[in-house]
Amino acid sequence: MLTAIGAGIAVLTGVGAGVGIGLATSKAVDAIARQPEAEGKISKSLLLGCALAEATAIYGFVIALLIILFLK
Repeated sequence: MLTAIGAGIAVLTGVGAGVGIGLATSKAVDAIARQPEAEGKISKSLLLGCALAEATAIYGFVIALLIILFLK
């Protein structure tokens, strides 16, 4: 029972990553709309930030799988 609760909490990192990626994308689109000539620099920073946020969600998922598979 506690294993399932721990795995569920670990998977919740995906919620934070989704919110973070959404906010970053909205700010990047707003910045590009205000200053179109800076699109290249903004896009590079956006992709790097999204990759790091998504990595956090993947780490949470891996931890959840490890909890379920090895703590039964």
